[in-house]
Amino acid sequence: MIRPSAADHRQPRGPGKPLRKLPRAVDGYIAAIYRSSVITRTDLLEFASLGVLAEGPLHGYALRKSLTEILGPFRALSYGSLYPCLRRLQDRGWIEQLGAVAGPTTKRARVVYALTGDGKDAFTEWANQPGSDAWDDEGFATRLAFFSRTEVSVRLRILEGRRSRLEERLALMRESMKRGRDRMDTFLLQMQEHGVEGAEREVSWLNSLILAERNLPKVGTSIAPKVKRSKK
Repeated sequence: MIRPSAADHRQPRGPGKPLRKLPRAVDGYIAAIYRSSVITRTDLLEFASLGVLAEGPLHGYALRKSLTEILGPFRALSYGSLYPCLRRLQDRGWIEQLGAVAGPTTKRARVVYALTGDGKDAFTEWANQPGSDAWDDEGFATRLAFFSRTEVSVRLRILEGRRSRLEERLALMRESMKRGRDRMDTFLLQMQEHGVEGAEREVSWLNSLILAERNLPKVGTSIAPKVKRSKK
């Protein structure tokens, strides 16, 4: 996958107008964002699929619906991405096909997928051995969706790592505003201020989660009610 460079996010130029260069600090901040976990999206989709199937067998339509709820409505998940993912998981022996069921509005059969023992072990290992991708935007959101199956100590490490990542981002954003404020137009300045406010709110939220985790008894994973997902 080709990642966009910071230059791709500078203002478009009109006829005969030179390309307006962003202040160096702002340019560096944008570049830092695009050095995040874009390359981990395939892995995240695979393990999110394992996590959903850990709740019970599902056919592709229901699995896609559940994944959309986890990954968010702004992350387009097509069948062209999902089914190659499922084939990879089958090749590794992490999921298996149980058969097919008829759809509610069509006679076309839908293949039902289920987690294997090896797939359960792979998901448990992923959930409890986070890497640096766990602090990035998509990685953190995906792991948060499966916190009920993550050990307390690991959850705390992920939350603290995410907070540190955001604090680094905040420091960079504030520095960019300090250095480039005189050269920023109103809209660019508002974009920076909006980003700072959003990051500050998330840090505050993370602080409350971290405090709650530290006050939990040391009993491994929390006991959270399972959400039943429809197979329709």
